[in-house]
Amino acid sequence: MSQSKLFEPYKLGPITLPNRFVMAPLTRNRAVPPGMVPNPLAVEYYGQRASAGLLVTEASQVSQQGQGYQDTPGIYSKDQVAGWRKVTDRVHERGGRIFIQLWHVGRVSHVSLQPNGGKPVAPSAITAKGKTFVNGTFTEISEPRALELAEIPGIIDDFKRGTENALAAGFDGVEIHGANGYLLDQFAKDGTNKRTDAYGGSIENRARLMLEVSKAVAAVAGAERTGIRISPVTPANDVGDSNPQPLFDHIVQGLDALGLIYLHVVEGATGGPRDNAPFDYASLRNRFRQTYIANNGYDFDLANKVLDAHAADLIAFGKPFISNPDLVERLKQGAPLNAWDKNTFYGGSAKGYTDYPTLAATEAAE
Repeated sequence: MSQSKLFEPYKLGPITLPNRFVMAPLTRNRAVPPGMVPNPLAVEYYGQRASAGLLVTEASQVSQQGQGYQDTPGIYSKDQVAGWRKVTDRVHERGGRIFIQLWHVGRVSHVSLQPNGGKPVAPSAITAKGKTFVNGTFTEISEPRALELAEIPGIIDDFKRGTENALAAGFDGVEIHGANGYLLDQFAKDGTNKRTDAYGGSIENRARLMLEVSKAVAAVAGAERTGIRISPVTPANDVGDSNPQPLFDHIVQGLDALGLIYLHVVEGATGGPRDNAPFDYASLRNRFRQTYIANNGYDFDLANKVLDAHAADLIAFGKPFISNPDLVERLKQGAPLNAWDKNTFYGGSAKGYTDYPTLAATEAAE
């Protein structure tokens, strides 16, 4: 199995990855309130997984307004920066490389999480069908309000400041969250964007905010340390577009022009079927000259098939990394994987977070 391309080094801009595994961003809801500072356990959690070619952190809100779920970490305060610095230091001590995912949830939030109990913001005042996680339970998403045109530069500035803070916290780069029905995705897709100003209507207008945020972030971090995640056809968080192919062909062409180092694509329905809707991912691959990261439902065999076909450069694994901190080594040896416990995915303590055994620990105990 060690002949697999997954185990080959890869040059990601200025960073050399020892393998082609990416640990996908995974929301774990363990930040410490009231400041939404990364949990001290996160230092060990990410450090345990430093053998991945690239770690991408759980999504981290760029402002309080950008928070949509209980106990998710931020990257907008000094205390959050200090908390993340402990994480990056541990990952680097263990030879790893780590990007932070920058997040604004837009309408997928609850008034209890918003500044002064205000309404969540969105491109248009359309309430998402779905639930968020607050006060220890799943709760209906709150009715949003449409962002005023004059507020949009402030959103871009929040992403810019989040990038500055990420660099201060020692991250090797940043990933912009443009996927899964959150704010940038909401602006891009016509099911959630009914605006009639410069940010609504045409494909060019709906794509504008995602591209403006990407340009602002890359101006701070450098394009060679800026990636983005998109999900063209996911129905996650009640989003959809009437014609996603030309929309995302246009977006990716714009991202390529900015020189972003990678495009991280959720292929299909996030965490669900890969063939939920017709879409030509090769069209994105052909438009983007830098690194293409394939994501969603990948196992060892599918990853190898896609890499061998040059349909992707790196492969993102999500849930397997939750329960297998040494996923790279286990797959290299053809060893069995630990099963994950869904009950401990969101919230809690060390159980289901930092207590999954490595292969070496399991063998030593036998």
